[in-house]
Amino acid sequence: MKPNRKDISLICGVLLAAALCWLISFGKGLGSYGEGVLQITVDGEVFGTYSLSKDRIIAIEGTNICQIKDQKVKMTKADCPDQLCIHQWTITREGGVIVCLPNQVVLEIISADAPDTIAY
Repeated sequence: MKPNRKDISLICGVLLAAALCWLISFGKGLGSYGEGVLQITVDGEVFGTYSLSKDRIIAIEGTNICQIKDQKVKMTKADCPDQLCIHQWTITREGGVIVCLPNQVVLEIISADAPDTIAY
């Protein structure tokens, strides 16, 4: 069976709507890129908050080391047995999270206006 004009129009409309939704969500991600800050928590307590605009290496409670470079955050060292936190993707946008469950360390990018004090 050959598709008629109505079928083709419907398919094109659905593809266009999907592309617009993707572009809108992608644009929001680009807009928040670099605007957030890294919040580190250890055992549920805030260890510190750090601007993504300054490259640095952060030692966390003698168990983990994370790196902020080019507004990207990654875990570079951990003394936990599974090393899963080191193999997680770098995080760059608000809502990005890296977790070291054995050491109870959480790296999370949050909104720049959320914390009261930010280490620049």
